Amino acid sequence: MLATSSLRLAALALLPSSVFAAQRVFDLSIVNAKLAPDGFMRDTVVPNGTFPGPTFAVNKGDSVVIHTHNKLTDPDMRRSTSIHWHGFFQARTSGMDGPAFVNQCPIAPGTTFDYVFDTAGQTGNYWYHSHLSTQYCDGLRGAFVVYDPNDPLAHLYDVDDASTIITLGEWYHVLAPAGTNSFLSTGIVPVQDSGLINGKGRYVGGPLVDYSVITVKKGLRYRFRIFSISCRPFMTLSFDNHTFDVIELDGVEHDPVAFQNADVYAAQRISIVLTANQTVGNYWIRAPPTGGSPANNPNFDPTLTLAILRYEGAPAVEPTTVNVPGLKMDDALMHPIASEGPGNLGSGPPDFAMTLNIAQPNPPLFDINGISYVSPSLPVLLQLLSGAAKPTDFMPSDQVIVLPTNAIVDISIPGTGAHPFHLHGHNFDVILETNATVPNFVNPPRRDVVPINGGNTTFRFFTGNPGAWFLHCHIDWHLEVGLAVVFGESPALNINGPQSQIQQPDWKALCPTYDALAPEFQ
Repeated sequence: MLATSSLRLAALALLPSSVFAAQRVFDLSIVNAKLAPDGFMRDTVVPNGTFPGPTFAVNKGDSVVIHTHNKLTDPDMRRSTSIHWHGFFQARTSGMDGPAFVNQCPIAPGTTFDYVFDTAGQTGNYWYHSHLSTQYCDGLRGAFVVYDPNDPLAHLYDVDDASTIITLGEWYHVLAPAGTNSFLSTGIVPVQDSGLINGKGRYVGGPLVDYSVITVKKGLRYRFRIFSISCRPFMTLSFDNHTFDVIELDGVEHDPVAFQNADVYAAQRISIVLTANQTVGNYWIRAPPTGGSPANNPNFDPTLTLAILRYEGAPAVEPTTVNVPGLKMDDALMHPIASEGPGNLGSGPPDFAMTLNIAQPNPPLFDINGISYVSPSLPVLLQLLSGAAKPTDFMPSDQVIVLPTNAIVDISIPGTGAHPFHLHGHNFDVILETNATVPNFVNPPRRDVVPINGGNTTFRFFTGNPGAWFLHCHIDWHLEVGLAVVFGESPALNINGPQSQIQQPDWKALCPTYDALAPEFQ
């Protein structure tokens, strides 16, 4: 296994400081840049000038300090910003979670804010993106990997490094604020112009951009880390002529199960193990997006969302392979590995249960249980820290659901469409899959984003993490029109005791600075 060791050491050498250090320090500049990932040049909001943004790579147990410099100047897009570190629990650092007006006020242009948090033993695949309006659709998105030097599944693969990171996303030629305005006036959700794999793709009539190439060596087993950085569509990932084993869902390792393709919804992440066991050659990697009709955007052809799996020794040419449909990944077949404690929330009745009914009585606005989410003027976390403890204490009072302390919570969402719901501050056990009739309390799949398709879906989690936590559809256009709720978890514990929130001085300064901005800079 010399190849494994050398590749892992090479990957760790790319980390910002000694692999034994507990704290990693990064600089992230949020800038406007002109980019053309699918050949169409447009203005963007991007981290460090790239799309996707730079990948953060740390080790299990590390903490991070991310100096975030807001250098945005383009008046046609948001100039303030806010970044969510998707999937991290943020124990005692709810203020670092990122959603604007839930956990913080936005970072004003021309200022720097430090995101400081502990990865707290979590491992696997996470990501980061803007959490202010629909800004991340303009480009502010990237991957975040937490490697486990003692990974219990390391025996399943030989290669796991920067070359095995795969991002799936979509790209728009229209700027997000303009797309939002069009959506509000027409009710038609913006349709992407192209799909991208590792930041490259094509659109109808556009230039023949070189597809991303992922190189493998025959006989080796590769842990591909797949990140959906999509604003809207889900993407169906497959590798022509290859089967793969899924071993991770959203940062939680699962027992391996073999599939030929996988639907990866907006904000979901999976790890797969693919063995390079085919004839040396070139094979298409496919990830056609589903969501948005090509009739509403003639530029969009889902079949153009491709990359190339190239074996060492193969010529540098495009593949001629064909796609043969096979077994699709089914979350119901996935079970957390033993060390993840499958079924550790038990089969008893929950301490707190709620059904969230999605409706759209006034399109394009969505509501949940009759309430369309609107961002409060004062972040929910700041209200918690000011003593808000019951729903009527919050402004507005109908926006926040108070969760009790150390409770098992069941959330049920009847299906009304393919809405990928994400819970901040936790992952959850999906005890009742869409269209299932019998709950699984023994070894349900565990993740932090679940699609609500068709019938009812129920997930279960434990309220051991005080804070303000968003639950929302991760189709960013749907979040913009109200498809969200906020949980105020264990209000009193946010202020007093060993779980009280750590409040950085620059976090406290965010709201006064933001509130003093002229509206065009907000």
